[in-house]
Amino acid sequence: MKLLKLGELLKERKITGKQFAEDLGFSQNTASNLINGKSFPSGKDLKAIADYLEVDIRKLFNPTKEMNTEPIYIEKDGSFLKIGEIKIKN
Repeated sequence: MKLLKLGELLKERKITGKQFAEDLGFSQNTASNLINGKSFPSGKDLKAIADYLEVDIRKLFNPTKEMNTEPIYIEKDGSFLKIGEIKIKN
């Protein structure tokens, strides 16, 4: 299981592995290993990657547990508006 979803995030932003490596000062081999889950970045590098991708550091990770959620709605003017979700333990 890959802990990081780095490849997905780069693809969404149309950033190539080469560009990622150059922008963050990684070798292309290191960048490839990070993207493919063959190595894991240091805490400092995790922070740099999150800043580079403009995401909260938690968004870099794939979930390790499935959580069931239920939507929360409020009624406004005769319509229901989704305002969030609540996590439900299995």
